[in-house]
Amino acid sequence: MDVDAFLAWSETVPGRHELVDGEVVAMAPERARHARVKFAVQSALDRGLRALGSSCEMLPDGITVRIDAHTAYEPDALVYCGPRMDPDAIEAPPPVIVVEVLSPGTRSVDAGAKLAGYFLLPSVVHYLLVDPRRPCLIHHRRTDAAIETRIVTDGILSLDPPGITLAVDDLFGAR
Repeated sequence: MDVDAFLAWSETVPGRHELVDGEVVAMAPERARHARVKFAVQSALDRGLRALGSSCEMLPDGITVRIDAHTAYEPDALVYCGPRMDPDAIEAPPPVIVVEVLSPGTRSVDAGAKLAGYFLLPSVVHYLLVDPRRPCLIHHRRTDAAIETRIVTDGILSLDPPGITLAVDDLFGAR
């Protein structure tokens, strides 16, 4: 199946799904811890963009990111910069920031195939993996020459572009 067929199909079935190499993959239900941390990250990104007065927008989970013709993921949060999306859109514009909150069943996919996939998109500068079980955020950042990785457990994380900062402690207060 290609992404266009997947998006049409996904509007007709209940539940959340992703498309991986042309195969539909159902997404497992979330635990409360995951949902709380995901909401804290979404809120922090949104607050940061508003404080900056940015035209960029945070989108929560539920919006699809097309990786290639046969792969589309649904991250836990993303930030894109550009014209405001059509209110009926189900596919995100090219994101600048992508966030996945780790789950026991998807941890290796998030840190492997999704890491490689998201960075196939030239727009992606930051990919954040958030561990809801402990205050730990893994920040992958595109530079001119490579993808740099930092493990952040406290303090402030700067995400430029778009120029926002996140207080790492705020992301885990809801655990």
